[in-house]
Amino acid sequence: MIDRELLTRKMVLITADLRALEPLASRPLEDYLASATDEVLVERYLERTIGRMIDINYHLITEAGHPPPRDYFASFTELARIEVLPPAFATRIAASAGLRNRLVHEYDDIDPERVHEGLEAAVRDVPEYLRHVDRYLKTHP
Repeated sequence: MIDRELLTRKMVLITADLRALEPLASRPLEDYLASATDEVLVERYLERTIGRMIDINYHLITEAGHPPPRDYFASFTELARIEVLPPAFATRIAASAGLRNRLVHEYDDIDPERVHEGLEAAVRDVPEYLRHVDRYLKTHP
């Protein structure tokens, strides 16, 4: 059974983090790169946002009766299979899983320009992700 309270709480937290990210995303790359504090803030907000989306993904997939996805990338693409996300969008937003892994595990030093690209993608794509999840929750009691 889908735990709507859990998913709603995670969606509210994601929305709050997005609000904090929006002013940072509107800054030019040069300004972003000039502030080590902004870089750290963005990294942490993105890590939390993407982690919460992955939690939502796994919950929706397993509660729909499917086995857990093999990895975080697949957690997004599996949402297309159960008709939560459109396939092209699912593939596009699944790239956030790679960014999350880089941030969490600090692979090969974190490239601040790639993080900035992830920031721009997040403020563009995460609201759409949330709309799709919300629509799915409203149509699947």
